[in-house]
Amino acid sequence: MSATAIPVERTALLVCDLQNDFLHPEGAYGRAGQTAPEILALPERVKPLADLLRSRGGWVISTNFTLVPGRGGEPMISPHLKTLRPFLTKGDFMPGGWGHRTVDALQPVDVEVEKVAYSAFYMSRLEWVLRKCGVERLLVCGIVTNGGVASTVRDAHVREFDTILLEDGCAAFSREVHEVSVAALRPVCRVATVAAMLEEVASQ
Repeated sequence: MSATAIPVERTALLVCDLQNDFLHPEGAYGRAGQTAPEILALPERVKPLADLLRSRGGWVISTNFTLVPGRGGEPMISPHLKTLRPFLTKGDFMPGGWGHRTVDALQPVDVEVEKVAYSAFYMSRLEWVLRKCGVERLLVCGIVTNGGVASTVRDAHVREFDTILLEDGCAAFSREVHEVSVAALRPVCRVATVAAMLEEVASQ
């Protein structure tokens, strides 16, 4: 099925990990100085598309990276992540917490889905939610292009969702890594700009 054949009400903006703990200065990554201008610019860039989809009956669904609290509230962190991000600590990315939530600029989201790994589909209820909402087309944005975004796009593809990567709606910690990742996804899905999708959705 072509993208233009899928109605807006069966389209979702899939927001990957645009959470306070990643983006806000007082969040886990902000406190550690782990950010990039390209990442911080994303919420306002994709906001017009989120607003348009809402107004046309489409969906805004966010996938939120989660550190599951274990004994004593200490987060369960995979060894590779602990090595990469040793600053993560108790309370970061905690379900229901302020840091775990999608950033204010993209609220209100229709559904927030907890995720525990790169792919938002891995051991989560995302596919169940999308099927319940009748979603057939995904416009994917968020962070990081080479991590959660790429893994989620590939898993969406094998589940036969019509998947469109928003090239300027995603970012990584370096421009080069972002561009290489986008190039690697071109055989997997359609790649489009936020402006192009705004025009396409508005014309439906």
